[in-house]
Amino acid sequence: MQKVVPHLWFDKEAVEAAQFYTSIFPESRVTSTTRFEDTPSGDGDLVLFEIWNQKFWAISAGPLFKFNPSISFMVNFDPLLFGSSENPAQAAREKLDEVWNALADGGSVLMPLDKYPFSERYGWVADKYGLSWQLILTNPEGDPRPPIVPSMMFVGEQCGRAEEAINFYASVFENVKTGVIHRYPEGMSPDKAGTVMFADFQLEGSWFAAMDSAHEHQFAFNEAVSLLVNCDDQQEVDYLTAKLSAVPEAEQCGWVKDKFGVSWQISPTILEEIFVNGSREQINRVTQALLPMKKLDIAALKRAFAG
Repeated sequence: MQKVVPHLWFDKEAVEAAQFYTSIFPESRVTSTTRFEDTPSGDGDLVLFEIWNQKFWAISAGPLFKFNPSISFMVNFDPLLFGSSENPAQAAREKLDEVWNALADGGSVLMPLDKYPFSERYGWVADKYGLSWQLILTNPEGDPRPPIVPSMMFVGEQCGRAEEAINFYASVFENVKTGVIHRYPEGMSPDKAGTVMFADFQLEGSWFAAMDSAHEHQFAFNEAVSLLVNCDDQQEVDYLTAKLSAVPEAEQCGWVKDKFGVSWQISPTILEEIFVNGSREQINRVTQALLPMKKLDIAALKRAFAG
């Protein structure tokens, strides 16, 4: 099971969005759809799906949070992934353009699809749901990375803390790996020399990217994109909640907010099993049991499941 899973919050469009994403990316599929009933936001949907073999969760749970570029998804179109084609580099470029056109349709372009110093072809786009994507034609001679990499941008009060955040997450999780780090040089004002232009790191087998940006941005991290951590037992739930939660008033239903403003969901693995395979009555009982919880109680959820 993928340990850390990006989780997307939609108003009402989770099912539609999952179907859209899985229709335009390679090796993608919807794996499960579950209906929630009688929650504070009314009825909603939980969708589990995969984009290019990266697992995602998504919920329709009302208009509380809106996507913004503080967490985007970098998509690596590496020619090595198209090795069965006669011309892998051309195949990667064509697929990049195809996905770009689909994401840009009804969306908004943040950085035009073009040639940049760091890539022969790159663009940043917010799709019709507001979710941000960075599409890049990857150099196959570089260190291999998965096709989909969640990317955090530290702006405003958090600008300059990307490296601190990477080190903090590395201290919290057991299986970590650092990747590349590129720093801003002198002369790139307002960005401060030495802060992170781009870095990546691995937590529990999943890659993430981070960057600082001192430019004026009218957004910050929020709950629209969170990171769900699948925990094996109550001890792990307790440990990660204690380590990551820095805003007590944000704790609800397993959600916590860390000292950088990034939202996490500390979730027992049994919850996915319940929502995917449970009966309607079991799902409803578990839903009502977890709604009042702050930190999730595995024993209580099991009792609710058993009835």
